[in-house]
Amino acid sequence: MTADEITRIDVGGDAPEGTNSAYLVGDRAVVDPGPPTDRAWRDLRTGLERAGVEPTAMEYVLVTHWHADHAGIAPRLAATADATLAMGAGDAPLVADYARERERRLERDAATMDAWGVPADAVSEVIDGDAVSAMPDETSVERLADGDRVAGLEAVATPGHTLGHTAFAGDGFVLVGDAVLPTTTPNVGGSDTRTLRPTAVNPARCDDPAAGGAAIDHDPLAAFRRTLERLADRSERLLPGHGTAVESGRVAEILTHHRERSRRVFAALERRGTATPWDLAGDLFGDLVGIHVKFGAGEAAAHLRTLERQGRVDRLEDPPRRYRPVDREPRTRETGV
Repeated sequence: MTADEITRIDVGGDAPEGTNSAYLVGDRAVVDPGPPTDRAWRDLRTGLERAGVEPTAMEYVLVTHWHADHAGIAPRLAATADATLAMGAGDAPLVADYARERERRLERDAATMDAWGVPADAVSEVIDGDAVSAMPDETSVERLADGDRVAGLEAVATPGHTLGHTAFAGDGFVLVGDAVLPTTTPNVGGSDTRTLRPTAVNPARCDDPAAGGAAIDHDPLAAFRRTLERLADRSERLLPGHGTAVESGRVAEILTHHRERSRRVFAALERRGTATPWDLAGDLFGDLVGIHVKFGAGEAAAHLRTLERQGRVDRLEDPPRRYRPVDREPRTRETGV
C-alpha cells in the first residue's frame, strides 16, 4: 500500500486539535472514520463518494485509539459494510464493550482524579459532563498486536496518548492518529487514566512497544517518548488524525516540549516544597474547567511519575498523591552541608 493510494477525508467539524482526518486506504479500508455524529457520517460518505467508493465496499475499519472522535463512527461503518473492525489490543475493549467499559472508565477517572488531589466538585463536573456516545453497547473488534498486518498495512504500537494507541504503516507513510499532531501536543496522562492508575505499583515498570500496549504502563510519558523516538527513526511521511501531514522536525519539537515541561514541573515543585499533581496543574496551566481538569492534572501526574522514576522526586502520601523534590546533592539536615 503506497501513499498514492491514501485519500484524506475531513470529518465531523473542527476540534481544538484541528479537523478530524479519516483516511481511505485504497478502496477497501478506512482508518479513524470519525466521531459518532450524523454530520461525521455525512462527511465520511461524501468523501468516499468523491473517491468513487461506496461505504458498503469497505472490508476493514481500522482505529488508532479508543477516543470517540476517532472510533465513534467505526461500528456504524463496519456494520454498514459488514467489515472487520480492528484496533490495538490495549484499546480494543473500550470499543468492543463500550457500555460496560464506559462505566468502569468513569469510576477509574473519578478515583484517579481524587488521588491527584482534584477537588470533589471539579471531579463531579468532569464525570457529569462525560456524555454517552452514540455507540453500540457491544461491537465485534479484532485485536491487533505490534507488527500485525491488516488491509496491506502494518500495525505499529504507539502507546502514550492512550494505553493501546496503534499507528498503521504502509509504503512511504504512517497513519499516526494522535501520536503526533501538527499544531498541538497530544495529552499524556489525562487522556487515558489507565496509564496512571491510583494503585501501588512498581514505578520502574514500563511497557515495551512490542507488547502492543496491552499491558498496563505506569509511566505514560516514558512510553510516549519511546513512541516518538520510534517514529523519528522511520523515514515515512507521518499522517495525523487531525489536520494534514506532519512537517519534518515535528517529532523533535514534541520531545523538546516535554523535556521543557518536566523542567517546569520540577521548578514549580521546588517553589512549593510539596504539591499534588492538581497543585502543579494550576501552576502550569492556570484555571482549569471541564475536561481540561483531567487533562491538566493528568499531564502533571505523568511528568511527576517520570521524575519519580528518575529519582528526582519522592511521593509522600497516597491519597492524595503529594510529591517533594529530592536534593540532587545529599546534605546533613542539621548543618545544611
